[in-house]
Amino acid sequence: MFLLPRLLKRSIRKGRLTVVTSDGQRHVFGPGRTELVFAGKPVVAGEVTVRFHDERIERELFLNPELALAEGYMDGRIDFEDGSTIHDLLTLFWLQRSEVRKHPLQKALRAVRFRIRRLRMHNPLGVAGKKVKSHYDIPTEFYRLWLDETMTYSCAYWHSPDAGLEAAQKAKLRHIAAKLKIEPGMSVLDIGSGWGELAIYLARACGAKVTGLNVSPDQMAAAQKRAEAAGVGDSVSFVNKDYRELTGSFDRVVSVGMMEHVGVAHYLDYFETIRDLLTPDGIALVHCIGRVGPPGFTGPFFDKYIFPGGYAPALSEVFAAVEQTGLWSSDCEFWRRHYHWTLAAWRERFMARRPEVVAMMGERFARMWEFYLSACETSFDIGGDMVFQLLLGPHKSAVPVVRDYIGEAEKALEARGF
Repeated sequence: MFLLPRLLKRSIRKGRLTVVTSDGQRHVFGPGRTELVFAGKPVVAGEVTVRFHDERIERELFLNPELALAEGYMDGRIDFEDGSTIHDLLTLFWLQRSEVRKHPLQKALRAVRFRIRRLRMHNPLGVAGKKVKSHYDIPTEFYRLWLDETMTYSCAYWHSPDAGLEAAQKAKLRHIAAKLKIEPGMSVLDIGSGWGELAIYLARACGAKVTGLNVSPDQMAAAQKRAEAAGVGDSVSFVNKDYRELTGSFDRVVSVGMMEHVGVAHYLDYFETIRDLLTPDGIALVHCIGRVGPPGFTGPFFDKYIFPGGYAPALSEVFAAVEQTGLWSSDCEFWRRHYHWTLAAWRERFMARRPEVVAMMGERFARMWEFYLSACETSFDIGGDMVFQLLLGPHKSAVPVVRDYIGEAEKALEARGF
């Protein structure tokens, strides 16, 4: 253990990291528990104890910290002591992220990953669906263990952090319906419809005729059953197609948590497709994870195990494509804390059902998802990730000029029990 201690010694400036190597030696880095304000909120950099079970992991962590840490934890080559968890370590590392990135080798590796990012995000027809399926064709019963009753696997809309997950997810449905100004009988296209909750809601609450696009047969089958159980089987249909394969015309187009899978090179195709599918007075809503900084790349763990070909864009990349389509950007709303609260609720529910996850999917899979949820929660808490909702239309009068109509429509939906 030579290069890694040097990196940790220069990087751990807050909190304390104790590393127990495979030969039993203990190495301590950092001043100890540190209270600070980070990203505008009070944060504690705590004390974490990690044990390495072989020598190779030390070299791998230096060369590729994110992937090596994830795989080391997944494979049981890295464990924690003294009550520490992977979430504690990821929080500690996030607080030192700028220091780690100053190392010359880490700078060089990031530069290489940025240069090849478009190759990794190449998602043409026939390839995009296969990449997405690797994540969404996990058995529905796994997700049912820890998602709320709505089976909604995207950021909830929290009026306060103690609102509760299910209430926040229902608030998100109301918020989207209100923004889209849907009237009875309107046709709605839901791109990336998941288990169908949004499509079902728009049919029940607004009287819409909804077509859901999905590339996961397992999700589609579950969604159709849920629509029939909700009494809207005749108003909702699900189609197994890529968004680029669909033809027709829709009064409204909504896409929640799907643009992350499009890839930067295909953004123009994506927004042109939305434009071409909208009626002349139509409205589209795009809900996507984004980054507050400049363009970047997807981390190696997420690209390999979670969202192959996926990417959370910078707004400059989004609007560079939108401005070429002739669509009007009527509104852009930023959800800054909402996904942190959503992910914290998901991780708590996941950990409560972890023994069942292990029985269903195995220990390695459970560790992978524990790492994934912890990393996302930390990134949305003290990192630079957020969610944006973009309203688009063929002309400038598609939606009212002020946002008052949204709150009024939300109150009306809630008063009707939706």
